[in-house]
Amino acid sequence: MPRARAIVVGAGGISKAWFKPLKAEKVEVAAVVDLDLQRARAAVEEWQLAGARASDNLKKTLRETHADFLVDLTAPESHAKVTCAALRAGLHVVGEKPMASSMAEARKMVRTSEAAGRLYMVSQSRRWDARHEALARAVRAGRLGRLTTVNCDFFLGAHFGGFRDEMESPLVLDMAIHHFDLARMVSGCDPVAVYCEEFNPAGSRYKGDSSANAVFEMTGGVRFVYRGSWCAEGCDTSWNGNWRVIGERGTILYEYDQDPRGEVVAKREGFRYPKRALKMPPAPMKFTGMHGALREMLRFLRTGRRPPCECHDNIKSLAMVFAAIESSHAGKRVAVRVM
Repeated sequence: MPRARAIVVGAGGISKAWFKPLKAEKVEVAAVVDLDLQRARAAVEEWQLAGARASDNLKKTLRETHADFLVDLTAPESHAKVTCAALRAGLHVVGEKPMASSMAEARKMVRTSEAAGRLYMVSQSRRWDARHEALARAVRAGRLGRLTTVNCDFFLGAHFGGFRDEMESPLVLDMAIHHFDLARMVSGCDPVAVYCEEFNPAGSRYKGDSSANAVFEMTGGVRFVYRGSWCAEGCDTSWNGNWRVIGERGTILYEYDQDPRGEVVAKREGFRYPKRALKMPPAPMKFTGMHGALREMLRFLRTGRRPPCECHDNIKSLAMVFAAIESSHAGKRVAVRVM
């Protein structure tokens, strides 16, 4: 296959996590587009992107530059505009999370992908992590028997400053998408309904609700229980959160980014059944995070195999976010509506 060509839109801080794997995979970056032309030029120079044009005009760049796919690294509010323009111009797209800043925009992006006959995938980077893959494989292999419950705790005292301090739902809208998507990956289930309470504890530096508790009903009767806060000082979890995954035969713990470990019933007798250690399935993963997402796009270009987090799938994780916020505002359980 000829060397893949890409247009990168957005040369801010997150771009550094993308230019490195683009170089490693020998992708030809045909153009770097940013509203700040000097920043686009600086990226071309820093990463020694020979032959790449720097631009502040996406429409013109799409019209004049041949490429196979576009990497959308813009702010969430720009995702729909950038992605839809690229899809209509005939490019496939891989973009940063979250998919969009509203469900209406996300649905438009899915429809545009279908109409253009082009792939749009979201880089839900935590899916490309060997520990998460091992956890998902254990569940898929039935090591726990039938799955019943997935619990995730996420607690950090995060002092960002900037736009997050002013957001209405900073935790759920900006962070929980990672945990919600991981819950879908691990369980293999999709969301049905949710009851969520968002709140802002005393001492919070955030204007909006920095903490939340949510109970999701998932397909198959599985429950996903989420507790999180961005203003909890002390005894931090990891950014991935602490997980307890429960099935009819046993439980797996994944805590503080250590390898998952579990126990399953050894014999069904007595008040507390005796347990044995669960042997976790191997899940080697050489390319993680954004590099893993990029390789999925490149594999699609070579083989046509559709990747995880393709828009028809990832919109389900985004729907969990907006349904949780809707439930919190309404003070009641609501259905998770996707399309």
